[in-house]
Amino acid sequence: CHRGRCTDTMKKYRNVSLILLCLPVLLFTSFYWEGPQEGCPFDRPEWGFFGHKRINRMATLTLPPEMMVFFKPNIDYLTDHAADPDMRRYAVNWEAPRHYIDLDEYGGTLGQLPRTWLEALMTYAKIKGLNAAGDTMAVYSGTAGYSEKQLDNWKSYFAKEVLYRFSSDDKSLNADSLNSFVQRNGFAFPALQSVFFTESLSAHGILPWNLQQMHKRLTKAFRDRDSRLILKLCADIGHYVGDAHVPLHTTSNYNGQKSNQYGIHGFWESRIPELFADEQYDYFIGKPEYIEYPTDYFWKVVTDSHLLVDSVLHVEWALRSAIPADQQMCPDLRQGSQVLTQCRDFAAAYQQNMRGMVERRMRAAVHAVSSVWYSAWLDAGAPDLSHLDGPMASDTDRKEEEELLKGFRGGKIIGRPEEN
Repeated sequence: CHRGRCTDTMKKYRNVSLILLCLPVLLFTSFYWEGPQEGCPFDRPEWGFFGHKRINRMATLTLPPEMMVFFKPNIDYLTDHAADPDMRRYAVNWEAPRHYIDLDEYGGTLGQLPRTWLEALMTYAKIKGLNAAGDTMAVYSGTAGYSEKQLDNWKSYFAKEVLYRFSSDDKSLNADSLNSFVQRNGFAFPALQSVFFTESLSAHGILPWNLQQMHKRLTKAFRDRDSRLILKLCADIGHYVGDAHVPLHTTSNYNGQKSNQYGIHGFWESRIPELFADEQYDYFIGKPEYIEYPTDYFWKVVTDSHLLVDSVLHVEWALRSAIPADQQMCPDLRQGSQVLTQCRDFAAAYQQNMRGMVERRMRAAVHAVSSVWYSAWLDAGAPDLSHLDGPMASDTDRKEEEELLKGFRGGKIIGRPEEN
């Protein structure tokens, strides 16, 4: 049994046996579990696949008629592909940091963090090179020590040479371009034979900066009336905006591992909505709103989420201390397998003591997703979408989809495992 998917020949009692084998592990981790333990039939994607699909689907239904004419016929695509970014985490190294930002690890106050993606790169990236003798030389080590004019020049260089290389396993840069740049700007460096950059952004996540880039790309796709790319980007943006509304996506204590609350990540964003979203949540959120300043908007979303982290952790800790352990974890059927997960009554008590936080953040995510789509469309000049077709899958698309499914079904998640 692998991540909740068992073969047809596996007997039902095997699941029960696996749960019994896994029970000591669960007890050792204070009855809270997230991410695949070896041999245990569990699967907990972020927000759950259920949550991400629900957010994208409900966002589609709030759009104005001028957009609905294109989005409604493609609502199943937007729903089905809402989890694509999760599956990419099994395939590519650079995907994981797009889903979170550890605001507590970046240092300083939130207001001091660079707001734009280019500023972030210039702050947290370093450029180094090898000279003819094979010695490593530091060419750029951050913004300190440069004049305003020099920083403007470096910004132009980063925009042209570094920006597009970030989401790549190859961090090398063009040596001739850098040598030319150094000479033009009068920096005292000898000619370099090879150049590369390093960065510390990936270690703590880039979620709000990633959303800025995605918004720009979606605006261009609308302007170009590229129906395939519009739907692909909208599905992905819906996922990342959903992630930004999860408090535990904004802290290094992302799964309660620093506070002996391991597994709280999946409890908050998967178990609770799966239990209560259908029967209790209200999705009447009104029309999307135009986002005049996307950069500020995305930062406000993650900042608002971060302000809830303490409540997420403290409420769960108090509840776990008050309720007997044998009333916290119960057997349940998940994806066709018997699993040991948070009891319904325990989850209901957590939701109640958080005063409906999960529902509020999910509703806010739906509204934010539709607002981002709507704003990108308006920024593109509100093009007529009535004559656009749905996505015609190319051979490249089909191959990419096959690779995603292959990696997800049989691979190992790349990056930290809490959002598996």
